[in-house]
Amino acid sequence: MLAVGQTSAAVKGAPTASQPSPESDELRAIPLYEEHELIEWINGNRHLQRVRDRDNCQLVQDIEARAEVLRLPAYQFLWGDMLAWGVCVPQQPRRGLEMMWKAANQGLPAALEQLGRYYYQGTLVQKNRERAAPLMQEAASLGLEKAQLTWVNWLLQGTGSPLDYPQAYLWLKKMVIADKKQYQEVQRLSAALAARMPAHKVKELNNRLLF
Repeated sequence: MLAVGQTSAAVKGAPTASQPSPESDELRAIPLYEEHELIEWINGNRHLQRVRDRDNCQLVQDIEARAEVLRLPAYQFLWGDMLAWGVCVPQQPRRGLEMMWKAANQGLPAALEQLGRYYYQGTLVQKNRERAAPLMQEAASLGLEKAQLTWVNWLLQGTGSPLDYPQAYLWLKKMVIADKKQYQEVQRLSAALAARMPAHKVKELNNRLLF
């Protein structure tokens, strides 16, 4: 029994603030991700690496619950990607794609972008560029910059129609880019789109950017 005023830390062998338990690192609780930070990792394609390499697959059940029960779109996408590629769980591509579609149907831009890319390239599914186009365009319209860049490249390769050029041009012109190489790529793409539109239309679009 502890004497009055004696704390448990004073018991022989108990760790103190200056003497952490040797098992503390191994047993530490991994906090679940906030949805906004998960979306940031997804947009930067770092989500699977985070789950597997940094958190050592410790959150699989929590991720599944938030995807399957709570139906949070970012978690649906994460869970779908894990299933599709066998990250921390047995690989189930069909179920993985179903979960990605659930996230896409809730309007998650990254899910729309990835599904569009998969159908365009024929990754895990049969190539279907007619199905890919509206998915990528929707992701771009929701403000996902990598989807906007991909959509412009597709437009220049013949996907979509000339009616899509003005909006795509405005997306490029409104981008704020720190990376010099990407800045030059955006300049190249916007010039290529401008070359496919009448001069008066390009002037009108540039004037709209002034306000």
